[in-house]
Amino acid sequence: MQDPFYTKEKKQRPKGSMLAADAWLDSSLYEFWQALGRAYTRYQDFMSRFHVSGIKRFFVEILSDAFTFGAIGCVLMTALALPAFDIIDRGAFNKAEDYSVVFLDRFGTEIGRRGIRSDDSVALDQMPDFLIKATLATEDRRFYEHFGIDVVGTLRALASNAQGERGTQGGSSITQQLAKNLFLSSERTIERKIVEAFLSVWLEWNYSKDQILKLYFDRAYMGGGNYGVTAASEFYFGKRVQDINLAEAAMLAGMFKAPGNYAPHVDLAAARGRANLVLTNLVASGFLTEGQVTAARRHPAAAIDRSQDINSPNYFLDWAFEEAKTLIEANNAPGNNFVVRTTIDTTLQAYAEEAITSVIREQGEQYRVEQGAMVVTDTQGAIRAMVGGTDYAKSQFNRAIVSNRQPGSSFKPFVYAEAFEQLGLTPTDTVSDHPVCIGDWCPQNYGRSYRGQTTLISAFAASINTIPVTLSIKTGRDTIAALSHRMGLRQEYPVTRSLALGVASVSVIDMTSSYAVFANHGYKTQAYGLTRMTTLNDQLVWELDPEAPRERVLSEQTVAYMNEMMYAVTQSGTGTRARIEGVPTLGKTGTTTSYRDAWFCGFTGNFVAAVWFGNDDYRTTNNLTGGTLPTIAWQKFMAYAHTNVEVKPVFGIDFQMPEQIIADADPENVEEIIERPPSLKPAAARKLLDLADRLEATIDLNTPRDTAQAPATGTAEL
Repeated sequence: MQDPFYTKEKKQRPKGSMLAADAWLDSSLYEFWQALGRAYTRYQDFMSRFHVSGIKRFFVEILSDAFTFGAIGCVLMTALALPAFDIIDRGAFNKAEDYSVVFLDRFGTEIGRRGIRSDDSVALDQMPDFLIKATLATEDRRFYEHFGIDVVGTLRALASNAQGERGTQGGSSITQQLAKNLFLSSERTIERKIVEAFLSVWLEWNYSKDQILKLYFDRAYMGGGNYGVTAASEFYFGKRVQDINLAEAAMLAGMFKAPGNYAPHVDLAAARGRANLVLTNLVASGFLTEGQVTAARRHPAAAIDRSQDINSPNYFLDWAFEEAKTLIEANNAPGNNFVVRTTIDTTLQAYAEEAITSVIREQGEQYRVEQGAMVVTDTQGAIRAMVGGTDYAKSQFNRAIVSNRQPGSSFKPFVYAEAFEQLGLTPTDTVSDHPVCIGDWCPQNYGRSYRGQTTLISAFAASINTIPVTLSIKTGRDTIAALSHRMGLRQEYPVTRSLALGVASVSVIDMTSSYAVFANHGYKTQAYGLTRMTTLNDQLVWELDPEAPRERVLSEQTVAYMNEMMYAVTQSGTGTRARIEGVPTLGKTGTTTSYRDAWFCGFTGNFVAAVWFGNDDYRTTNNLTGGTLPTIAWQKFMAYAHTNVEVKPVFGIDFQMPEQIIADADPENVEEIIERPPSLKPAAARKLLDLADRLEATIDLNTPRDTAQAPATGTAEL
């Protein structure tokens, strides 16, 4: 038994080791902080040697900040210069246009030229001294003084622009302009200007001033398809550049800024005004005296008449030139100069331009619409007219080719055609017009009302939205997209739920090609504009085969059904403004969301045409629909185009053609000629009508008042 009074003795731990560790830790921390303090004191003592006060401190702070921001600036400038470094590493200038092409219309008459006329064979010291001085005085007076960027000139131009003035000199130096011509595009962005500045400095480092000036004279665009002063001198004055006088040199020097505005074949008055300003610059810069330029002021330059170039179908020629270059490269054509025969009809072209511009001029402000485009082909796809905008001189952007816009309801023929092909429906079949949804998307009809049971042809003519959506659910949207591409649409677009209502990207020329399938019995009918290409020596390079087989896209039954439905659109539907007396007209209107785009695409037995109206910046119009201005312009053109031509029937349409009065003739002695509309242009027709109104007014003024009630037979006799 354990002793209750026994207590076990506890083992004692040594206290000295813990106290030692604690003391070591405390002393180490103390010594560390003491050493750190002494080091900081020594650092302060060292830095005190650099301490400044008073005015010296101000300059030291400025210098310190300058080094800081300078380092940041160097990093930023290096980042901005990287695109310029990439361009320099490629070591290649912008490729000057290699080809020169003369274009003829369908009847063999020259309608314009494209490509370059360039000549760099004249050395700088052979060019007239006053041409060089005129260019320097106007474009870059400090050319031989700056390092590629004229800082003074840039600041002066900025100050002038801020005051709303139009300076006589530009802000860009000749070296900067050359850098843009050699390496860059013509887009106007801050990034491009920064890259241009770096490239200008690089040019100054690698080329002499005279070499830069020679390159500038050879590579600058001078209007009319001419690059360089040598080619421009031949084109505008019919002279070698060595032989031009002071007035002609001033006119050439004035074109560097804006050849589209100051070229004499565009606006002779503006060209002479600009040349007079160049002469003033010559005197102001001290290169010549007022007495030396007086003769040039009194006798301004007279350029060769190039008015025919202004009236050319320029939008079409731009497109045709790109097509011609593709053919030249594909056929390994010899040489650089070619003659191309096109399908364009200059009379129809004038009609098309008049139709678009007159509608914009008369009603554009009312509907807040500024632009329009049209492409016209025959039923085999030959382009007869192309309008890419309202004014080529102001904008060379071709809205008939490049611009891709939503077609709205003018896309619906693809939906109905696929339904006829796949589901075996007919235009008289009835369907239910009722609300329909695909997921959370529920389209509505215009006016937010529904008809209930209705026929397909009535739904199509009234442009009901729910029925094509219902049809797209049954046929599948992918098959509709595939059909649209087979028929002529070349732009890829996403296949969405709203495809049946025209939410896709299309061009005017492709819509024309697609509708031409209906006009051509269901065969693929891609629009084309070139028929023959030869060299200047008449060596054949390429020729269109008119007998080439065509792909059948739609069955004849489907074409007949669709033609019947599109005929109903112009007779009782949304396109009634397209009707022409004595001509079967077919088509479909189209209007996009928020009224941004308005279309009418249609055809007759003679021609196919698609018309678009809208704004370049996608600004909404004032409730513009396809049944208004596009249909009016389409009808105006077609009324012109079917004057004095044989009106052809349309497949599937029972239309009573007007009687043709044919004079007796010997069939064996009748020479076959190509039918074309009368050559009376719309402008001439307006002048004749105005003259008739004036004659009638004059007769009314000369008619005695007491005989005013008598039958007026004099006017009828006139």
